[in-house]
Amino acid sequence: MEQWIQLVSEVGFPIMITLYLLHRIESKLDTLNASIQMLPKQWNK
Repeated sequence: MEQWIQLVSEVGFPIMITLYLLHRIESKLDTLNASIQMLPKQWNK
């Protein structure tokens, strides 16, 4: 049982940071994707 607690304490923090950063980046990637999809429409004008 102690090994599991130690593993979670060592690995849990980096996993939480990774999930937080992925959540933040996701909205920026959605915005970037929408901007890229709008480029051909802007070029045709």
